[in-house]
Amino acid sequence: MKEPSQTLHLREVHKLTAAATRAHTIIVSIAISTIVYFRASFLLQRTTNDNNNNNIPLLPWLLIFSAELLLSFLWLLGQSLRWRPVYRTPFPERLPEDEKLPSIDVFICTADPSREPTLDVMNTVISALGLDYPADKLHVYLSDDGGASVTLEGMKAAWAFAKSWWLPYCRRYGIKTRSPQAYFLEVDEDLGDGDDHFLIDTRKVKEKYKVFKERVLAATRKYEAEEDRNKNSARDHPALVQVINDDHVDEEAAAANGDEEVDYGQMPLLVYVAREKRPSHDHNFKAGSLNVLLRVSALISNSGFILVLDCDMYCNDPSSARQAMCFHLDPNITSSLAFVQYPQRFYNVSRSDIYDSALKVPFLLLWHGMDGIEGPCLSGTGFYIKRKALYGSSVEEESDDLVQLRRSFGSSNKFIKSLHQDHQPNVTQFSDEQFSETQFVAFCEYEHLTKWGQEVGFLYYSIVEDYFTGFHLHCKGWISVFCDPKRPQFLGAAATNLNDVLIQGTRWSAGLVEVGLSKYCPLIYGPSRISVLERMSYTWVSLYPLCFSGSLWCFSTIPQLCLFYNIPLYPKVSDPLLAAFSFIFVSSLIRNLYEILIIGWPARAWFGEQRMWMIKSLTCFFYGSLDAIMKSLGLRQTSFVPTNKVVDDQQAKRYSMDMYDFRTSNLFLIPMVTAVLVSLTCFVGGALRVIKAGNWDDMFAQLILSGFILCMSYPVIEAMILRKDNGRIPFSTTIVSAVACAVFLAVGSLMLAL
Repeated sequence: MKEPSQTLHLREVHKLTAAATRAHTIIVSIAISTIVYFRASFLLQRTTNDNNNNNIPLLPWLLIFSAELLLSFLWLLGQSLRWRPVYRTPFPERLPEDEKLPSIDVFICTADPSREPTLDVMNTVISALGLDYPADKLHVYLSDDGGASVTLEGMKAAWAFAKSWWLPYCRRYGIKTRSPQAYFLEVDEDLGDGDDHFLIDTRKVKEKYKVFKERVLAATRKYEAEEDRNKNSARDHPALVQVINDDHVDEEAAAANGDEEVDYGQMPLLVYVAREKRPSHDHNFKAGSLNVLLRVSALISNSGFILVLDCDMYCNDPSSARQAMCFHLDPNITSSLAFVQYPQRFYNVSRSDIYDSALKVPFLLLWHGMDGIEGPCLSGTGFYIKRKALYGSSVEEESDDLVQLRRSFGSSNKFIKSLHQDHQPNVTQFSDEQFSETQFVAFCEYEHLTKWGQEVGFLYYSIVEDYFTGFHLHCKGWISVFCDPKRPQFLGAAATNLNDVLIQGTRWSAGLVEVGLSKYCPLIYGPSRISVLERMSYTWVSLYPLCFSGSLWCFSTIPQLCLFYNIPLYPKVSDPLLAAFSFIFVSSLIRNLYEILIIGWPARAWFGEQRMWMIKSLTCFFYGSLDAIMKSLGLRQTSFVPTNKVVDDQQAKRYSMDMYDFRTSNLFLIPMVTAVLVSLTCFVGGALRVIKAGNWDDMFAQLILSGFILCMSYPVIEAMILRKDNGRIPFSTTIVSAVACAVFLAVGSLMLAL
């Protein structure tokens, strides 16, 4: 391929931000050293029989010191994420001609139509078909892990609607929002009168979309009526691979398109894939689905680059493929570049983001910092990855050894043939033998005694297959880049209720901590080809749930308990050492607020992030970490439940009013409510003791800490006491939590007396 005469992208390092970050790091390091000196001095004085300090129990000091060290360790790791932020600008207009562009396969995964509505999935499929890329070089694959008939029928309807109406309309008028559902929500309900071709065509296409929508919803209702049979088939069904084209579009779909002549244009390839699933075999969740797509697509299109999308993450801008190619085709980095990661953004998140669902700081700030080292983590969806990178080193090392290649990639000779980059299957004609081979590589036993999931493809060790696979790619010397254009390239549906947020957080936490506590811990694993800063970044990501959970449980109970029993844990107001504690506390809040503001969110979103950080630390981070520890001890197997994408009207209404919905499991509610009741009881009781004793100087810091936690916990207190709707915290939960609070105070009294 002829190299472009101009650079395909611009890379800019924010030197001023980096300098400010490093200065702040030095100051905070001094403050942390001061705190360590204060704590160590206390322990040293205890050993020298200082009478004043001997009256203070040792256990709470040790616990709070451990929590401070844990947070300090995590803070130190996190500095790598801000050390050298990089921002990139691609220039797709400088790409070579369409004939010279490489082909792209798009992988979309869905698992359960009851949790991932088929209509939403089909809108994602249609948006992928509408990418601004040569149609003969674009191939879309949908993995249906549930083997649901409604998904296959929806794809046939989506193909007919996209070919006949949607794609010609988008190409004719340059429509950027390629999801019809999202687009028709943007345009006015009343398009006005007149003979304007755009208005006429828009009304016509909108009517055709309504027909398509009703057909999919009717198929969904029919599918839901057979619930029991569907549950069994989702866990036990044969492999099925089907190329969707005019031969598979039934008469109903054809009739819906009418008799009018339409300039169809060329269509990308669309393929339905349902891998074989049997209850007796491990299916390895999303990573298993992606690996089946990797093999099936190699036999059909064998594109050199792959876009991976979640089923609810539609293409919001058709130019993402061309922008990604600006990096993959850059001669300066193409040989070492594994993937281009786009940020995850969401169309259903309010500006307050009370559940912190938008993942604002990681995607809009921290990943830019990792891009300044060797690149960001692989983040589940919205990334263009090089197929060769997923095949590992086996392709080069064993290229002439058929036996070794079979041990790595399985027994399909046609798949092994596809490993050669010059092999391009014929995507316009499919033989029965070719289809038979695609089903063969989708069998659940195909990967047995191979390196799939271990060294080849997406890796299986952890349920967070994206993070784990990306880390191993970096360990092998690959790099990645982060591309964050002004217009979001992909938009998805975030969890907008507490229950789904905490379930999702538990799953992520379990997978990340599992890696962090294993032999694959990024701080110690891997060859020297990955830098120290990149290791620190990956370690921060893997350990933050464990560190936040352990430290927040201490900070939400120990200072409050000691306040209740009039035991000081921090320097007096008159002691200059209190300035170190105050600086870290205040500066961390101000810095977080500043980061929220500079990435374009309002100040009220900061409150939501702080509250959810506390709630998650006490609940899903704790349960996820516990789950990872139990799994490492062989006491528990990994489980996976897709996040629910079905919208509840009452929850949606509360969310729009910035009102928390506490309809979730007591496993999440009781720890959270207990911690709030402990803070409330100890703050009131401690304040009364301080007023009586007059020792404000000794207890001021603990009063401030408890008061801050109570202010952030106001929605929980309101849901316990004031609210009467069904989103409140149940009275029975409050009673159980009150009992747990009383037990904690009683046991705490006994421990402090030792």
